[in-house]
Amino acid sequence: VQLQASGGGLVQAGGSLRLSCAASGRTSSLYAVGWFRQAPGKEREFVAAVNWWSGGSTSYSDSVKGRFTISKDNAKNTVYLQMNSLKPDDTAVYYCATRLAPTMTYDYWGQGTLVTVSS
Repeated sequence: VQLQASGGGLVQAGGSLRLSCAASGRTSSLYAVGWFRQAPGKEREFVAAVNWWSGGSTSYSDSVKGRFTISKDNAKNTVYLQMNSLKPDDTAVYYCATRLAPTMTYDYWGQGTLVTVSS
């Protein structure tokens, strides 16, 4: 499975961006796709995830709940992260990743896209 993240950029605080994660290869094997981020000098952290099948249930970190929305388009093999009410603390490189079973870790990662939120 290969993942390609895109959509990052520079935005002012309070603004919005939409990230995309396009999957290719064995997409029928996907279990869940998640977004993670890593800010300068900090560890990578979980942002949001969506189940690829099974009704597409979602989960979010407390820091983005209510501001970010994860969604998917199975026909396009793409997962989106709509980010609203952005804050400078949201500045980070955002990565999408996938795991192939609920008991597995996120083993397949995209290349990352930089989001910069100015104050």
